[in-house]
Amino acid sequence: MLKQPPLDGHVMQNVYFDTCVYHQPGIDLLFRVIDVENILFGSEMVGAVRGIDPETGHHFDDTKRYIDALDIPAEHKAKVFEGNARRVYPRLDRLLKARGK
Repeated sequence: MLKQPPLDGHVMQNVYFDTCVYHQPGIDLLFRVIDVENILFGSEMVGAVRGIDPETGHHFDDTKRYIDALDIPAEHKAKVFEGNARRVYPRLDRLLKARGK
């Protein structure tokens, strides 16, 4: 047998999910089944999805509010909004650090 790592752990070292979901139950499910280390904040370009959801009164492309509504530690939200992207994209992290961010 090849000495390979277990598939689930191996795959999850290189598979990420974004939060571009326009549905609180969908975000809730994502955070229940996927480790926070593998979730990146995702949204549409501002204005790409026009209109206001008549059920909520919020713009359809306001996806940050779904993460804000989760009952998870602030450190997990920080990873999703910024930390994970910096880890996954080290060149971006270096550029931001060079700019003092």
